[in-house]
Amino acid sequence: MLISDSMPLLWLIYAVLSLVVLGTGYMGLAFLPRLPRLVITWMVAGIMWVPSSFSTPINDQGDIYTGVAPAVVVAGLAFLEGDTAGMGSSLLLVAVAAVIGGLLGVLLWRRKGGKAQRGAAAKGRQDDQQDGQARREPVVG
Repeated sequence: MLISDSMPLLWLIYAVLSLVVLGTGYMGLAFLPRLPRLVITWMVAGIMWVPSSFSTPINDQGDIYTGVAPAVVVAGLAFLEGDTAGMGSSLLLVAVAAVIGGLLGVLLWRRKGGKAQRGAAAKGRQDDQQDGQARREPVVG
């Protein structure tokens, strides 16, 4: 059951909160053109969603807990503990996930936004050429 086991509930809460962060981040970048906005958002999504395994000592008897957490969290905790081996592998996963996320953002732009923008720009040039007039910019005053 979801409520009785804390790990699935923790992952569910993390997924919901990460979607909220991504949505508000995408809207917060509205001042940017669509391509950089998608690339940045998908890079952050890759960073937030890539999992990494970790192990940590539980007590002084040598018991070790092994689990899975977001790689950026594992890298941050490894940095605080001074564990360079754990931090290196987690940071590598984070970097690869950021690159893959950026590529997904570019592919999404090319699939939807890029074609529509290129088509609209080409249509606008054709309309200007058909009218026989150069495009006039609005003037204030």
